[in-house]
Amino acid sequence: MSSEFKSQTPSSAIIPPQPGECENSSKAMSKKADQKEASPARKAKQQKVIIPNKDGENLVGLLHETGSKEIVILCHGFLCTKENNAIKKLALALENDGKSAFRFDFAGNGKSQGSLRYGRYWGEVEDLRAVIEYIGGVANRAVSAIIGHSKGGDVVRLYASKYHDVHTVVNISGRFELMRGVELHLGKDYMEMIEREGFIDVKNNKTGSVVYRVTRESLVECQGTNMGEVGSGIEKECKVLTVHGSADKIVPVEDALEFAKVKANHKLCRTWVHSTADRVSHSCVGFCKEGNAARL
Repeated sequence: MSSEFKSQTPSSAIIPPQPGECENSSKAMSKKADQKEASPARKAKQQKVIIPNKDGENLVGLLHETGSKEIVILCHGFLCTKENNAIKKLALALENDGKSAFRFDFAGNGKSQGSLRYGRYWGEVEDLRAVIEYIGGVANRAVSAIIGHSKGGDVVRLYASKYHDVHTVVNISGRFELMRGVELHLGKDYMEMIEREGFIDVKNNKTGSVVYRVTRESLVECQGTNMGEVGSGIEKECKVLTVHGSADKIVPVEDALEFAKVKANHKLCRTWVHSTADRVSHSCVGFCKEGNAARL
């Protein structure tokens, strides 16, 4: 264990369990669930955790500690944070099932260090890698599953194609064609602007402040990332679930069908317009339990 981790205070480190320790799609899923939440089956302690990524940026996360031996990692989407309602509902559902969950902000998002950048899919894969290595090394815990929402759904699939140490992956409303979302965020003339200026600054409509910068390199990354090829790179022992809403207006449900075509050990869960976060979370938690049982 490095001195860097040793020097962390107890409030910012994941410790092994002790005896007796206990974008639009997320809004649609959470509408009914906000009205009534089930009482947790066991009380989880929430613990702030700070983990450096390979660029030296501190990633800030929150551990929902139930005392389980394994931890499920939750990844948020673009222009979101670990406080995204869908991510918080998933953490609660895992708590209710007795599973520890860890949700964190990617670099440049939420409380984490770094600047917000468009694209950066593989950079977020490395952020996730830093978290998994921390949990497996410093904390001496196992990661049983990785769950990603929206862009986070793409990140967990990319991770599984590059690293083969997590065998249960859940993609919630991830995008299959990455370039399809570019025009939505940047407008139809984005290539002309990139060619002319070399970058595009996306600004807040009210304040005029720059929210994030799009560079030529970030677009090249999106163009060069083929999610079909990524799917074929995921090992057959890895179980993958795709959950997608039929009325999703940001990422079409057809993307989920494309994911299902390129991965043999793949399960598709199609939710409907009135599905709640509880129903979606139930599907995810159940799939994670199936994955754990298969490894026993």
